[in-house]
Amino acid sequence: MPYLTAPADARRTAGGEQLGFGVPGYAHPLLAPAEWAELARPGTPLHWAVLNIADGPGSRPDPHCLEAAGRLRNARERALHGEAPDDTVRASGGRLLGHLDLAHGERPFDELIADARSFIDWYRIGGFYLARCPVDRAGLPAVRRLTGPLHALLAESDSADGGGRLVLGQGTHPHPGYAEAADQLVTFRGPWTDYRWSQVAEWTADYPPERFAHFVHGVPRTHLEEAMRIARWQGAGTIFFTDRSGQTDPFAALPRYWDEIVSRVGPGISE
Repeated sequence: MPYLTAPADARRTAGGEQLGFGVPGYAHPLLAPAEWAELARPGTPLHWAVLNIADGPGSRPDPHCLEAAGRLRNARERALHGEAPDDTVRASGGRLLGHLDLAHGERPFDELIADARSFIDWYRIGGFYLARCPVDRAGLPAVRRLTGPLHALLAESDSADGGGRLVLGQGTHPHPGYAEAADQLVTFRGPWTDYRWSQVAEWTADYPPERFAHFVHGVPRTHLEEAMRIARWQGAGTIFFTDRSGQTDPFAALPRYWDEIVSRVGPGISE
């Protein structure tokens, strides 16, 4: 398969290092209560989950989102600072990220900063997911100008332990310079029919797995092991696989095999 043609250094997770979940954005907590409850379930190996109210924070605090954000924040606190954080079954340690829509570089800087401040003030998020982020070299300077202030806002926030996390939601391999602009890049977002024949960019071999995430929809239960093997081979440390497809957003709900994929990945914590 083409993914086997990755450079040797890129195959650094083939030995079974632990994967974790990144959730691109479930539906509103009122419409998807089970999904949001699962994020705080003990043992869920969650790295982060995206909160998106209306392509951003919305116009005012949403009580249902406030409740969901509080549960996830409390779960992270228990996981990181509980009396027995090393138990074999641990609370999830995932961060909540605020969804910022860059509109491929068309959103004004001031609008994005205003949205970021609202996310921090209302929901005490622990980072940002920069959706529709540019991928070419021309868009890189503007993204760098944005990520600097975002890191500064997170550093000032009492909820973003460790300085927060910035994830670029590009969905494909961007210009290599973007790897220095954020903590993690989403380098694949698409259907299983493309993923199973995908190839990793050679430059990603210079970075550890925690710098990359893959989101794949339409993955049959019978191909879960193969999908996880591809993610490890290509050096992705964060994943979200679902059997759902053909929807407006196949990532808005739990995959039907959620319990199985959680057990395959195993319990974990995001430091």
